[in-house]
Amino acid sequence: MTESLAFAVRAFDCTIEATADSPETLAIANRYVFPSFPRMEAGSAPPDVSLRLEETGEDDTGQRFRLSKDGEAMASAGQAIGLVPHLIHAIDEAVVQRLAALRAVHAGAVLLNGQALLLPGTTHAGKSSIVAELLRRGAAYFSDEYALIDARGLAHPYPRPLLLRNGSPEQSPVLAGELNAPVGDAPAPVGWILLLEYQAGSSWRISPVPQSLALVALLQNTPHALADAPELIAIFERAVAGAACYAGKRAEAADAAAEIIRLTGCPA
Repeated sequence: MTESLAFAVRAFDCTIEATADSPETLAIANRYVFPSFPRMEAGSAPPDVSLRLEETGEDDTGQRFRLSKDGEAMASAGQAIGLVPHLIHAIDEAVVQRLAALRAVHAGAVLLNGQALLLPGTTHAGKSSIVAELLRRGAAYFSDEYALIDARGLAHPYPRPLLLRNGSPEQSPVLAGELNAPVGDAPAPVGWILLLEYQAGSSWRISPVPQSLALVALLQNTPHALADAPELIAIFERAVAGAACYAGKRAEAADAAAEIIRLTGCPA
């Protein structure tokens, strides 16, 4: 029987344990489970979520690798790397469900000149593509999926790997370091909130909007239920209080990133 290999990570209020059936599959987990967070010995604390990557042998559909969460199979793939998007989404769900002092917003987030720039939006809104382009232009990475906001209204990094499509329907994991970008390691005030809608062939057309509109956008893009967390309004009000807020149309990610750099006045 193949010896199991494992490590654990404490991510905010969630302990994640990852196990694998070979050094090769463990290396995949180690590379993509919050790579900037320190590792702990597996079993040093009771895990909130247990993830396992294993090679099962090729089935009739050509799938050779399987990802399980808390003992239940959740995804399979022909190559171990194909499990990584499922791995990341499983971790996202576990972490967000267990947040205590922080609240999450679906938003791309980068650090520019000591301030966070937030791009609220749902999945498939193009957040990751714009974040990647901003990283290539000198921004520090906070997240391509969640901005975490504390009681003071500061944004905290949620440094999971980016998931990029690059013109493909399948997501591929990319580390910030592969884009020559540093990963943020401290909270920052929110300096800008951009509510952007993709429109093919559009030119960059945005206008300043009231902070109240940005507040509504944050509330619309949080995974938390307002009925269960009424403090969200006050927290997000503090987040938008010092932010310049804009809304409008944008075209391709590279063009949008260049315009954002000009808008913020931050050097590329």
